[in-house]
Amino acid sequence: MEPTQFQNVLILVAIAGFALMEFASRRYQATVHATANDTKLELFMFVSLVALTQPLVILATQGIGATWFAQWQGMWADWPWWAMFGVLLLGDDLTQYLWHRASHSPLLWPLHRAHHSAQYMSVRMTFRNNFFYYLMMPGLWIAGALLFLGFGGWVYAIYLGLKLTIILGAHCSWRWDEPLYKIRALRPVMWVVERTISTPATHWAHHALTNKDGIGHYTGNFGNMLFLWDVLFGTAHITRKYPSEIGLMDDRIHGQEHWAHQMFFPVVRSRRADSALKFGGTIYDENKPQVSGVQVADHHLD
Repeated sequence: MEPTQFQNVLILVAIAGFALMEFASRRYQATVHATANDTKLELFMFVSLVALTQPLVILATQGIGATWFAQWQGMWADWPWWAMFGVLLLGDDLTQYLWHRASHSPLLWPLHRAHHSAQYMSVRMTFRNNFFYYLMMPGLWIAGALLFLGFGGWVYAIYLGLKLTIILGAHCSWRWDEPLYKIRALRPVMWVVERTISTPATHWAHHALTNKDGIGHYTGNFGNMLFLWDVLFGTAHITRKYPSEIGLMDDRIHGQEHWAHQMFFPVVRSRRADSALKFGGTIYDENKPQVSGVQVADHHLD
């Protein structure tokens, strides 16, 4: 089996396995109440990422490399696996943490809010985002450049398969970490695990509707594969508890944004009265005063 085939099989097994556990545990039936609007956004984003964005970035980096840096092609192919893996962690996962953290700023939030507009956690919403969020993601471009420099083969296949398995598990409605916290013998192990990789408890907190319950932490817990970045950079919040509600308060007040506005802003912009998905729009802030459910003062987008 070729490395790419192995990678794809591993990712498909991870998706199918977590989806199966969502249904077997009945967590999906009990908690995932998706609308047709949700389904369109998640389906179209997944297809566009796999069929368009990722291939386009790889082709672009290969083309740029072949045109201007042909002498560098494959020059790092002989590196030991651990060195390649370490560079991938820094060039892909660390930059994704930084990009994710930056996307919670007023300027970039409209390109990421789609990921938080789901009112449920599930493997189905793992890749739910704005089209341009992924197209502009530095980690994808760096990964493309590293492939040009010789980082392909088994190292990249195993790295990507492992990363996506962890990310899918962190979004899964089946909370695989919950029973492990209750086993006394595993407490030291889970202490290390929850500070190393993203788990449902830490990542669900990032998707919480509110921070006011002491569990939610949408202003932190930005890690994708490694939660270690949050620990190192002071954005970690660990409670081993799960928020009771997921999503965005402005959607609860004003209704869902149309899937096309969420996916293609700023090319397509919202017509909702109070929205971050239009020029001059506002970002909801639960710490700002409210009058009859309407934000009185808010952050205005530049």
